Amino acid sequence: MQQLTQKLGSGDMIIQDVPYPQLGKGMVIVKNHYSIISAGTEGSTVVAARKSLIGKAKERPQQVKQVIDTLKKQGPIQTYRAVMKKLDAYSPLGYSCAGEVIEVGEGVTEFEIGDKVACAGAGYANHAEIVSVPVNLCVKLDTSTNLKDAAYNTLGAISMQGVRQADLRLGESCVVIGLGLLGQLAALILKASGVKVIGVDVSEAAVKQSIDNSVVDLGLTRNAAGIEEQIQSATNGYGADAVIIAAATSSLDPINFAGSIARKKGKVVVLGAVPTGFDRDPFWYRKELELKMACSYGPGRYDLNYEEKGIDYPLPYVRWTEKRNMQAFQDLIANNQIKINYLTTHEFDFENAKDAFDLVVSKTEPFTGIALKYNTDKAASKTKISTSETDKLGKINISFIGAGSYAQGNLLPNIPESNDVGRVGVLTNTGTTSKRVAEKFKFQFCATQEDDVLNDKTNTVFVATRHDSHGAYVLKSLEKNKHVFVEKPLCLLESELEAIIEAQSKAKTAVMVGFNRRFSPLTAQLKKAIGDHPMTMLYRINAGAIPSDNWIQDIEIGGGRVLGEVCHFIDYLTFLNGSLPVKISATALPDAKQLNDTLNILIQFENGSSGVVAYYANGSKSMTKEYVEVFSAGLSATLNDFKELKIYGKGKPKKRKLFNQNKGQKEMVNAFVDGLLTQGKAPIPFEDIVAVTKASFKVLESVKRGGQQVEI
Repeated sequence: MQQLTQKLGSGDMIIQDVPYPQLGKGMVIVKNHYSIISAGTEGSTVVAARKSLIGKAKERPQQVKQVIDTLKKQGPIQTYRAVMKKLDAYSPLGYSCAGEVIEVGEGVTEFEIGDKVACAGAGYANHAEIVSVPVNLCVKLDTSTNLKDAAYNTLGAISMQGVRQADLRLGESCVVIGLGLLGQLAALILKASGVKVIGVDVSEAAVKQSIDNSVVDLGLTRNAAGIEEQIQSATNGYGADAVIIAAATSSLDPINFAGSIARKKGKVVVLGAVPTGFDRDPFWYRKELELKMACSYGPGRYDLNYEEKGIDYPLPYVRWTEKRNMQAFQDLIANNQIKINYLTTHEFDFENAKDAFDLVVSKTEPFTGIALKYNTDKAASKTKISTSETDKLGKINISFIGAGSYAQGNLLPNIPESNDVGRVGVLTNTGTTSKRVAEKFKFQFCATQEDDVLNDKTNTVFVATRHDSHGAYVLKSLEKNKHVFVEKPLCLLESELEAIIEAQSKAKTAVMVGFNRRFSPLTAQLKKAIGDHPMTMLYRINAGAIPSDNWIQDIEIGGGRVLGEVCHFIDYLTFLNGSLPVKISATALPDAKQLNDTLNILIQFENGSSGVVAYYANGSKSMTKEYVEVFSAGLSATLNDFKELKIYGKGKPKKRKLFNQNKGQKEMVNAFVDGLLTQGKAPIPFEDIVAVTKASFKVLESVKRGGQQVEI
């Protein structure tokens, strides 16, 4: 299949062959008929991508700060990789489209193959021949629906949410500032609701278009003589009941103008991208105006449970969700209550999409809506795509399932360049990522289907997907007799762990979890210094807070921070003392959402050693993140953020300080590959991996039991 992509670094925009998007649970695969270019949102993205690096930096000061912070903590190599990953990635464009369903995923009941649908969502409803969309970002259409009009789905829902925030009644008045796509759609919806609409724009052409198509009852350019008096007169001397700002500008004029034309105790709704630092006097304060923001398509937006898991909000309590907004917009079109065909001022065949964006950037002629039309007679290929001229294989032949930021920064760059190591296939949930990773790291192909990478060529699989899929991919790899490296955690369910233990015993292939810290150079020096005596250990992690709605905190997807992150530190203490954990107790700081991300864990080991993992999410970011103390047979040691090691014994402390933090990722990948080549096994004993995973489960059990000690 083909998809429109752009590189943030160079601004290069191309239509390229990429693998099909994956069909996940609760999703549908849609063949696009039309998609709509959002000149505002997408236009700004394209303009930014075409700027120099300095120009990009000026537009994104917050991201520049993040780069500087990464440089300070992780050094130039990791920072360079992180930045280049962003700049070189094939970024998809588009977020509003319409077409027909060609596949339905597990658990989908409301859609069938052949249904006409309208889709929404950045990263889902792309400018591509084929898209994969969650059910709550997709609405079913009547068979007679004009799919070009229906493709305005996302933009219509955004405008509708702005109208809903205005909360107007029949006969009331509303001024819409900004008569671009969102502004005109909002005006159409307002008029269909029986609201008097006054439209204002800096462009005479936009005002004329809205008047000619009966979108507004009164249209005015911003510099029109006596504009405030005209609006006052049109609203019977009261001022507007509400003002919707659909403009995109860095100027404060829209927000201050809204204050001047709204009636006392009126509402101002921000729908576009404008600053809100309004002048308090004379209007906002004296009129007691209400300022409201419209959040994209409506309730459900940015909610992982709603958008990805398909869990709907109960209608009696949340009447208008983003999906119900989309459906209402489509009903207005189907019932001819609004007519939007005039908005499409330009239509391009998908093959000429770059020309369409050139028009958006250059503004060589007036435009409003720009539609991309797809050749629906063309069959979209699902086959894997070759990305290398060589099919060279070695003794170890690697394929990747999942290749996000961590994999691209820490795993893929560290795969040894060797005749003994072959690079076979890459599979990720988006075709653009699969292709870019396969090209950059010289894999033979990128693919859509698991069977393509779990083939006879591959004998070693790296799994770097989200946590909820780790266990299943490890099992599938073992069932096909592959060695498998999986990023932590090994799995999220105890039942998965038992299945993995059984599968590994049958396959006799290596299983490795990405517990990288035990491979750090400073760790090697620490372990050598303290020897094999029973010891006491403290590992303090200043983890920092993660929002409760982040996928890592989701028990079903991320497993929470204990299963997703704390396993790292249990493994580290297991490695240091050289024996397995046998008993564990844990207490967590109470919190309303029961995140269990600030806790103390006491671990007892087979050889009598004991260790404390102090994992805290409630501290300051300015403090170092990871700190280890070890006490054994008259020696003490501290390890600070994997940059500085101090060994205390007789005489002066021995110190070792690295220029950059080194958590052992490179050494880990090399040790794994070398272990397979020389011994056919992983450098971490499988029994360690099993014990650490069980211990992680027992942490949660102990927390539930109020800190009671449990056996592993």
